[in-house]
Amino acid sequence: MNPAHKMTLHTGKFLALVKEGRWEYVDRLGATGAAIVVAVTRERKLLLVEQYRIPVHARTIELPAGIIGDDPGGSDECPTDAAKRELLEETGFAAECMEILTTGPASSGLTFEIVALLLVSGLKRVQPGGGVGHENIIVHEVPLSVVHE
Repeated sequence: MNPAHKMTLHTGKFLALVKEGRWEYVDRLGATGAAIVVAVTRERKLLLVEQYRIPVHARTIELPAGIIGDDPGGSDECPTDAAKRELLEETGFAAECMEILTTGPASSGLTFEIVALLLVSGLKRVQPGGGVGHENIIVHEVPLSVVHE
């Protein structure tokens, strides 16, 4: 599709609704993507976070994650720095080692946002976690032996 036919239908604080030809999709403003963290403790427990998500009107349990470059002045933030920041904010754990497993589109029919999936190790709890502001995140440490249940 020729980008000349791209038109912004609505712009909010964090998102823009774009029409390109017959296709409508979302641009995330002021960010470059998202970092999703697969964090396994020395005790072989997967860290998951539980929080209320307005789009689904329910609490969800998910991997720790966050937007890359959404802090003021963070437009050059890399996925590993975002992963470190979000892991610490949400779970209270710091990691010694981070490895990017893969990158790719989160939902290529909805947004151009690129997600980085990172594996972290050498975890140590250094603060309570729980997120920032009103997030009210609950941290779950689930043994790998039962994570699929």
